[in-house]
Amino acid sequence: MANTRMISVPDSALLARATRTFMNADAGPDYLKTPGTLVFVATDGDEITGWCWGSQLARPDGTSMLYLHQLEVAEAHRRKGIGRDLTEAFIHAGREAGATKMFLTTGAHNTPARTLYTSLGGGLATQGATENYWFLL
Repeated sequence: MANTRMISVPDSALLARATRTFMNADAGPDYLKTPGTLVFVATDGDEITGWCWGSQLARPDGTSMLYLHQLEVAEAHRRKGIGRDLTEAFIHAGREAGATKMFLTTGAHNTPARTLYTSLGGGLATQGATENYWFLL
């Protein structure tokens, strides 16, 4: 059974393993020190089975909201509740920190993700069709 936990600075080696597993990249050494950073990793023994990461963002009206940037579960471990556990842990941590909303994006054809987010109470944005833009800085 997977164990889901929040990652903090002392867990930087676990973050490095998760980043290599799911992004094929090295983790930035100061990422976990960045204010508002939230990272959760699911493990089964020594194996990393999933992760999610994002940020708590301050809003001009004095509230804050969460942005879930990435949720991924290793293919061999999908459909076992790991994605749900990670998302619920992320939401719980944000709520405890004072966030009142959360947003994320997913592909229109990613039916498993959309089913999960709907089952957790998420709803499609009501402001109409949106497009995502990336800027390389």
